[in-house]
Amino acid sequence: MPRAKMSGEYILVCAVQLGKNFCLYFTDDDELECDALCKEKILQQRVFRNANSQLLVVQPDLDMAAFEDVTDQEMKSGSGMHFNIHCYKTTTPSAGLPVAFSIQIKNKNYYMCCEKEFGKTIVRFREGEVPTEIPCESNFIFFKKTFTSCSSKAFKFEYSLEQGMFLAFEKEGYLRKLILKKMANEDEVDETMKFLA
Repeated sequence: MPRAKMSGEYILVCAVQLGKNFCLYFTDDDELECDALCKEKILQQRVFRNANSQLLVVQPDLDMAAFEDVTDQEMKSGSGMHFNIHCYKTTTPSAGLPVAFSIQIKNKNYYMCCEKEFGKTIVRFREGEVPTEIPCESNFIFFKKTFTSCSSKAFKFEYSLEQGMFLAFEKEGYLRKLILKKMANEDEVDETMKFLA
């Protein structure tokens, strides 16, 4: 039988059931505890704004996501702007709320992920559904954190596989492209990492 070592002592751990949303439950003195990540809820049709009040727009045919100036009318009828945020339960809430992002464009579903290209991690939108099974290392999971302690409506999203790397925007010509950016230190307030939902 598997054993887990915690605080210097071994604890017998037995899987007892596979619950709703594919949560794996274990028993320890008749108490059930959910495994680290399982899907809890989906927040639908959310838009993201940056500190300049621009909307995040995905254009998968151009393999790009960027913040753009969008009118209210364009936002209501627009494609590539309304995200679903897939929230997961976790047993380690100090890291932030684990989330994944998906979007539907022209009857096709896409999910956000990060991939290595020429030694640099880049943000991509891949066709398909957000995977339901979460492997140990997931290139589509981000940790949602409050941007600052005094701002409850602004967030930053840390990439789960690279601590200190956050979703941000970078000016490239007339665009503000969605990128991953290294935070210099934990106390830094970088407006390019600020997302308003």
